[in-house]
Order: sequence, then structure tokens, then C-alpha cells
Amino acid sequence: MGYSSLRQCVEDLRRTKRLVQIDAPIDPNLEMAAIQRRVFAADGPALWFTNVKGSRFSMVSNLFGTRERLHFIFRDALEILPRVLRLGVDPSDFMRRPGLYLNWKTPWSGWCSRPKKVRTGPVFQSTCTLAELPRLKSWPNDGGAYVTLPQVFTEDPDAPGLLRSNLGMYRVQLDGNDYGPDEVGIHYQIHRGIGIHHARAIARGEKLRVNVFVGGPPALAVAAVMPLPEGMSELLFAGILNQRRIRMAAPAGLDLPVSVEADFAICGTIEPETVKKEGPFGDHLGYYSLAHDFPVLKVERIFCRRDAIWPFTVVGRPPQEDSMIGEFIHELTRDLMPQTIPGVKEVHAVDDCGVHPLLLAIGSERYVPYENPRRPLELLTLGNAILGTGQLSLAKYVVLAAGEDDPTLTVRDVPRFLRHVLERADWRSDLHFQTGTSTDTLDYSGGALNHGSKIIIAAAGPKRRELPDRLEDAETLRLPESLGVRNPAVPLPGALVLEAPPWRDDGTQRDAARLTEEFCAAFKPHDALNAFPLIVLVDSTARAAASVRDFLWTTFTKSDPARDLFGIGPTCVNRHVGFEGSIVIDARKKSFHAPELEEDPEVTRRVENLAAPGGPLHGIF
Repeated sequence: MGYSSLRQCVEDLRRTKRLVQIDAPIDPNLEMAAIQRRVFAADGPALWFTNVKGSRFSMVSNLFGTRERLHFIFRDALEILPRVLRLGVDPSDFMRRPGLYLNWKTPWSGWCSRPKKVRTGPVFQSTCTLAELPRLKSWPNDGGAYVTLPQVFTEDPDAPGLLRSNLGMYRVQLDGNDYGPDEVGIHYQIHRGIGIHHARAIARGEKLRVNVFVGGPPALAVAAVMPLPEGMSELLFAGILNQRRIRMAAPAGLDLPVSVEADFAICGTIEPETVKKEGPFGDHLGYYSLAHDFPVLKVERIFCRRDAIWPFTVVGRPPQEDSMIGEFIHELTRDLMPQTIPGVKEVHAVDDCGVHPLLLAIGSERYVPYENPRRPLELLTLGNAILGTGQLSLAKYVVLAAGEDDPTLTVRDVPRFLRHVLERADWRSDLHFQTGTSTDTLDYSGGALNHGSKIIIAAAGPKRRELPDRLEDAETLRLPESLGVRNPAVPLPGALVLEAPPWRDDGTQRDAARLTEEFCAAFKPHDALNAFPLIVLVDSTARAAASVRDFLWTTFTKSDPARDLFGIGPTCVNRHVGFEGSIVIDARKKSFHAPELEEDPEVTRRVENLAAPGGPLHGIF
């Protein structure tokens, strides 16, 4: 019935040959992350590093690196959890409403959802210092070492208690920048539960108590990234996922409970308005998030088990291990969207773009069911509802299709979905911009932290055009030679990639977009180029059109809708911006974009030598 500790899970994976123990000395400074990236890419096993340079603790990674391993770890809950979630009620209420349950296991899940208060537990067996913790650094320009699988626990200052607590995965910087010997950085993005608690502590003029758990039952780590309704504790979900109650204790001298099964607990406080620079950090969009002011945790003490293991993951350009966690959560929750936003049948935040830059959705179009031909009406309502719902609100490009147009369409087949939309889109009416709005903290395409724009693209009705899927299918393209635009390629039907000269900033950012405007002005709406309804300008066609994955990542991580979406034959009717011809997205690298992630060549060489014949990692990747 679930795991009582991380070590129990590790031993189980090793016994069933799903984990490999590595006894050779491995450096957590860049080496370990480079190994993890390669093993994940090879669909390899979990890795247990028992000889960690500079630390007395062992480390484990890639626990969640394959779908099969996730299903094995959470096998006890897989059958019942989707059924429980579909009930759409607070898990703590399950025991009071047995008539809702579909079999004998569900009341047990209701019981497991309730956190259990105890007096003490294994995490209090020992203590350590910040300096003794493993120092994982994933990318060369990271600002320091990070905790990459933290479970950051807080309670609502206005209404404390376990059932209203928040457990979130907000990255924790252990050293570097201006941190003192007893300080760590807490980076949390907008729309996160800890932000609500922090705001209330500030309003009360109080410090916010924070405990950072590392390790413990794997269910806690997955629960920390679960998009639950505001005010519902992730501890409830963790108990159901682990099929055993989460035990919490607050011994004398602790004002905030600790997960007693955790391997480590970093306990401290955040001053009401104290901030320090946090970052840079190589993040899951495939770029560095840069150094910015974020709260600082003043560490008071660190508890740890005697047999503690330090779990970690590595993020970067997708797919990485966190991609598998996202797919697992989607698998558990895919039937919930119609309950969350009635009329929305499916949503898919596209992992190849780093999740938030591109979100696809299928909805109903029932406002005027007799209208012929159909046009987007209800879809626009649904698009705005998506942008007003929790973390879905971080989406930048929201693309919607009407389910009535093709009942077999699914958002999981991204190329087919985009083809469906490009066949039907009317750029005079189907583009709906939201400007000057908040965006994902990790996305710098808008030119400033947390600032940019969004767009809803909604298409409905019959096919408007046949899409060319190769250059030979279109008439000769008349590219303006004076602009230096060249090397056309077709990564998807109806999408044309063109290589353009580098984006140059004259200091105003805006004037540097003139090339794109001049390109659009060089064509009429009926020119042959408009056979491709979507045109993307890039720095390198070879990179951007190498695969669908490369096309999606380049197009949607390197552009901001209001800043970078142009078109041929612009129109403006009643302040609605549209285009008679193709839309053109400028996805070149801009001067204000964050740097892309690249490995240190020397580290790459060392790691590849470890995997060579005779090396300790030979045969693993």
C-alpha cells in the first residue's frame, strides 16, 4: 500500500531491476545533471549515486523518467485515483458520503487523504547544515546549486491548518549570489499557492513560516506539482496517491508541521518584504531564467533521516523527466476538464514548447447551432474561461477548435490539430489579442519579467483551404531578395519557415521589427505565398524546421503575440485586428530573450568517457 519512505521505493526499484546503483565518484556540479539528461533520453533506469563528491549523502534521479516506472511506483492508486478525482468533491469529505463511492477501495482512499498528526518520526533522527547538503548544479551559468525536487510547505496565516496548507514545487537556490550562510532563495512563479500565503503574511506584518521537504514518499513530490483548486491541500492528494496517510509532526519548538517521512526538512522563515537576487537557472522552456529579486528563506534548522537520500531531477528544453510527470498528471485528470470548464472537452499544454507558451483546446460551439457556416462564438467564451482558470491562465497562445467539426479530433495529436485549425482559420476574424498582461515568469519573449501578451486563436466551420505540405505544392515563391529572407521549408502542412537576417535592436526594441513589417508589405493577400496561412521567420531554417518538435519550440518560445505576430493585408474593423492574407510570426532571437541552455564541452567529454567501454556508466546510455 504505497511507500513509507524514499529508501523503500529505491530498494523496490533496485530489486525489480528498474534502478541502477552507481558507486563510482560522481560530481553533482554539472556531471550528474549531464548523466541524468542522457539516461532519460535513452529511456534508462532510475539512478542511485552512492558516492557523491563533496557530500555524505547519496542521491537518486530519474525516478519518474518513464511511464512504466511511474505506473509501477503508483500502482496501488492507479485504478482508484481517476475515479476519486471524477467525483469532483473534497477528498476529506469522502468518508462522510459513502454513497458516492464505486467500490470498497474508495472509502479507504478517503481515509488515506486525511493527513495524520503524530508526535515525531524518522526525519527527526538527525540534523545537518546547509553546507552538508548535496550541491546539484545542472547548467554552466546557473547562479548556484539548487534543490530541484523540493516540496515547499506553508499554511495560510489567516486560517492555519493542514487541510488548507499548500505544498508546492518552487525551486530553492542553496548558494551563490548574496545569500548568507543560513539563507536560501525561494523562487515562486505567479499564480502559485505560496504567493497567497506570503501576501497574507505581509498584510499581517508577520514572517511566513516555511518548511522545505526533500525526499519522502514519491507521492509527495508528484502532489507538489498537482494543479489542485485553491484552498485544497496537496497533502490530501498525496495520501490518496500513496494509499497511506501523510504523517505530519510539529515537536516542541516548531511552529509549522513537518512531513515525518521526508528525508530532509529545511525549516525557517521569510521576512515580510525581504528579497535578494535569485538565479540564473536553466529552466524547462530550454532557456535560463535570469536573476531577479525573490524571497529569502532564513534557515533555522535542518532535520534529516539517518539513512537520508537526496532526490533530484534536471530540467531543460523538453522533453525531460518533468515531461513524464506532466503526462502522468494529465492521465489522471483528463476527464476533469469538462467539469472544470463546461464546454471544454480537452486541453493540452504542449510540452515541446515548455508547456505554457502553447495550449490547444477542443470545445463546443453551441451558441447558434443552426448557423451555417459555423463561426467561433462559444469558443471565444471558452478561451477566456481557460485564461481565467488557475495555471491555465499562464498560456500564451491558446488555439481552439470546435469539436463538432471533427468528432475524431484530439489535442494530443498536435500536427493533426494544427492542420485542422489552419484549414479553417479566417485571419480577418479569428485572432483575439490580450495585451499588456501577466505571463509566465519563465517566459522572456514579452520583453520584461511577468509581462507580455496572449492570443486566442479560435477556428470553426468547414475547411476554407487545402494546405500545401511541400514547396512543390505551391506556385513559385516570390521572396523579396533585398530583405535577405531565404531557405524556405515546410515543417507542417500549411506552415512555412523562412530564414531571415538576425534581429537587430536599435535601442527601442520596436524599430527592430521593421524587417518583418517590410516583408509583409512586400506581398498582396492573393499572392502565391498565402497558400501557407502560417509563415514563421527564424534565425536558422535548418534548426527550426528539423522536426515538428523544433518548429513548435522555436515558434512559440521565441515570440510574443502582440510584439511578434504580423500579417499580409492588415485590417482593423471596430478595433479588431486581422489580416486578409497569411499571418507572419517573427520567431528570431531577440536581444532581450534569455540565453539558450548549452552544456559545458569539458563536462560533456567527461560524461561520455564515463559511458565508454570499461567506464562505470557503460551500457546505461
